[in-house]
Amino acid sequence: MQVARNSSRPIRAIRQHKRGTSAAGGDEMAIKIVRLGRPREKDEGLRLGTVRRPPRGVPKEEYASRDFYDVWLPNLSPSLKLLKEAKQGEGDQAWFSFKRKFRTEMNSSEASKVLDLLAALSHQTNMSLGCYCEDEARCHRSVLRELLIERGAAVR
Repeated sequence: MQVARNSSRPIRAIRQHKRGTSAAGGDEMAIKIVRLGRPREKDEGLRLGTVRRPPRGVPKEEYASRDFYDVWLPNLSPSLKLLKEAKQGEGDQAWFSFKRKFRTEMNSSEASKVLDLLAALSHQTNMSLGCYCEDEARCHRSVLRELLIERGAAVR
């Protein structure tokens, strides 16, 4: 896990949590699934980048300020082998194969523990996670959404 340097966003997210701010304006906290690089929404909280590689051509100190992520969490992204395989496949059968293999990867001890932690934290603070893909329906973040919900996370 790597925190973007020279960013006040993680500190601001923690301060908002301490004041009791939430997405609904009350006590409800949750994880929001987002596309990295898109403008942040109000009360989105700490943004986690579940991508294998950092954004190209963007200096590390600008990841947060350019709305990519505050913390890089590559252990919740598909392996390089699975990414390569997914890019070569087309159609529903390839997508279902990717989902099955990605779920298997996320059952590893390390990834599973991180998902459990995020599910628990989702009831305490707002946060968001995402990747670069345009279409969430054909992106690993849709599988992460399912896995988090299965673990009892509050997801919006």
